Amino acid sequence: MENFINAKSLVDKARAGKYAVAHFNINNLEWTRSILEVAQETQSGIIIGVSEGAAKYMGGYHVVGNLVKSLMQDLKITAPIALHLDHGQSFEACQQALEAGFTSVMFDGSHLSFTENLAITKRVVELAKKYNASVEAEAGSIGGEEDGVVGLGEVADPNECKQLADLGIDILAAGINNVHGPYPEGWQGLNFDSLQKIAQVSNKPLVLHGGSGIPKEQVSKAISLGICKVNVNTELQEVFAAAIREYIVADKDKTKKGYDPRKIMRAPMDAIKNTAKELLTEFGSLGKS
Repeated sequence: MENFINAKSLVDKARAGKYAVAHFNINNLEWTRSILEVAQETQSGIIIGVSEGAAKYMGGYHVVGNLVKSLMQDLKITAPIALHLDHGQSFEACQQALEAGFTSVMFDGSHLSFTENLAITKRVVELAKKYNASVEAEAGSIGGEEDGVVGLGEVADPNECKQLADLGIDILAAGINNVHGPYPEGWQGLNFDSLQKIAQVSNKPLVLHGGSGIPKEQVSKAISLGICKVNVNTELQEVFAAAIREYIVADKDKTKKGYDPRKIMRAPMDAIKNTAKELLTEFGSLGKS
């Protein structure tokens, strides 16, 4: 499939066009299908993200890789799609994802010393070249929790960002006071001064992790300053759960075979699709591929 690609071309186009590619994390079959249908219906290039925890939950990297590729084939998806390992915590995790057909990997070495982060990122870049896959690296911890890795919302060191960029990575995730999950009361907002410095010294497409819950005007400003990829997970999880709750509370599962999972999942899938379309519009990437 020519449209099953790595993330580099998507983020490079976004950088040139001053918009951001949406990176939507998936968690099951329904999630995956919903995101692919949105990509096709809007003809938008999308990055499908899978964390180590989500891959384990879904059965493993090969299950995820085959699921995405098979759905693309059967649903006749023509929009460009990248399959990305989100927050890979080790070289081995990146290797396993690449062997399973992922087209892009993130090595998140923010829990290591910077020397270790740099060394393993270099190995990942060398390996990914063999698979024609793109590589995302992280400098500075992202706030909140992602698969057990907790960050307090640090601001990345521009010098470290440049050293990672010089390894030949394709995308850089740098902490600018962003947080995974719901944003806490008293959150000070994104650090735009640091974002400008990092964009200048790294000269790479930048990623905004923790995209759920950041005020729209801050997201828009971040995109104007070099953010080319925005990661979303929590926001879709929230609307998915809310739709299921509404269905059950209304006792729809107790009438007309409403207990059928195909019926239970219809509203949550619609909720994912509607929210994803809104976010594509917000990021400026609706209809762009």
